[in-house]
Amino acid sequence: MAKRKAPGKSTTKSAKKTTKTSAKRSAKPARAAAKKTKAAKKAAPTTPFSLQAPSLTVNDATASVAWYCNVLGFTMKQSWERDGVFRGGELQAGPVTLYVGQDDWAKGRDRVKGEGVRIYWYTPQNVDKLAAAIKSRGGVLETEPKDEYGRRTFSLVDPTGYKITIASER
Repeated sequence: MAKRKAPGKSTTKSAKKTTKTSAKRSAKPARAAAKKTKAAKKAAPTTPFSLQAPSLTVNDATASVAWYCNVLGFTMKQSWERDGVFRGGELQAGPVTLYVGQDDWAKGRDRVKGEGVRIYWYTPQNVDKLAAAIKSRGGVLETEPKDEYGRRTFSLVDPTGYKITIASER
């Protein structure tokens, strides 16, 4: 007894090969376009910047570095000295880099620093617990944790007067 073919199907090798080949041909342009798009995204970033590292000129580099390390949890990555005198350093806390440098007083000792500047740092950590930990290490909060603009935030001021807001990530 002869086998019956299903309607619309061919059992010949050449017909199967033609079907596979035409499927590959139609998929090639789509794959090529996807590869070009992916390569273009890698080659042309939306911004030329990848990291930010604020540099703060402070009144007392020793006190400021101690505050950022002991109160906020930064670590000293690099220390700067000139003529055997501590001038500041590069501090690190996770992906955040901060440069703290001693004012040379060239613009006068009464120059106000930190006016009109606020640094925002975002964290995946629980903001209330983080604020409590900062207070337990001697930090004084400018504002207690609160819900603001869709985030949980609190603020503090460093020894020179720079304002810092720490907020939860969205």
